[in-house]
Amino acid sequence: MFSPTAKKQRLFRSWTSGHPLWCAWQVTYRCNFRCRFCHYWHDPLGQSAEPPAGAYAEGARKLASYGTLLVSLAGGEPLLRTDLPEIVAAVGRYHFPFVTTNGWLVTPESARELMRAGAWGVSVSIDYAQPHRHDAARGADGAWRQAWRAVELLGEARVHKWQRVNVISVLLQDNIEELEALCRMAAQRHAYYMVQPYGRLKTGSPAHEHNDGPVSARLLDLRRRWPNFLSNPYYLGRFDEFLHGGVGGCQAGRAFFNIDSAGDVAICVEHKHQPVANLFRDNPSVIHQRLRAAARGSTCRGCWYNCRGEIESLYRPYGLWRSLPTYLLDRGRAPG
Repeated sequence: MFSPTAKKQRLFRSWTSGHPLWCAWQVTYRCNFRCRFCHYWHDPLGQSAEPPAGAYAEGARKLASYGTLLVSLAGGEPLLRTDLPEIVAAVGRYHFPFVTTNGWLVTPESARELMRAGAWGVSVSIDYAQPHRHDAARGADGAWRQAWRAVELLGEARVHKWQRVNVISVLLQDNIEELEALCRMAAQRHAYYMVQPYGRLKTGSPAHEHNDGPVSARLLDLRRRWPNFLSNPYYLGRFDEFLHGGVGGCQAGRAFFNIDSAGDVAICVEHKHQPVANLFRDNPSVIHQRLRAAARGSTCRGCWYNCRGEIESLYRPYGLWRSLPTYLLDRGRAPG
């Protein structure tokens, strides 16, 4: 197992050598929620067989030929996999594993297991400061209360000073006024806060897009006033551009890529039905070459998700400078 310092050095080598920095690894497409702004919960992949935890160990080792990666273990709801701590431990031998969850299945025991397994960070999705609004959007009564309980349990379960707990929101058509309250609630629990805009690629509908005036300046002001607001300012500064035509120059397939719950590799999560290789069947050099080929000439402007914008920030001098404290400091407990 690489030490945290060694993994940071390997991450830097990945960046300098032009290899991907971020891998979104969807461990399942099954989900216990029915979010109105996401259709992943009825994706046919949710009915497909999922590799056992042992396969993740081999897959993580193959990915390590690129260097160390930031690996988002998501879905679906990843905690529906009872072997998620084993997956985290397997990925964490070589990489920085992050988990994104709706929080419903977080218990004192599962929180301890995730942190002891070596999760670098866990993000809990909360989109509204008002309980009834969050519950309605997520299709589950009590979702808001349990999400905040999950934030608290995960914070209490940390075993390393570098382990982070985040609250992450999707900027929707009707929640811009609630983001500061969410940021404050996260700070009260010593959690970080992040935001990403809704993208219509998830549902095919623009119905949930924010359309009530500019947001970048408001988000940047919020970040200046709240030390626990973690989103990169370069990333936040381009929200308006995304909402009015999209951000060009997508680096999907070059700076980041996606692995689905069957091991199929695509340039991003929204291209999961157009895989270029399979992690378990193809060797790393083939995967890398095919990702590069599929990414060539991309004109996609369809998203500005965290997994895209935050990573692309690292290829801009200002964005890299503002991200260094996030990636280099062992500061898991947010100021509150």
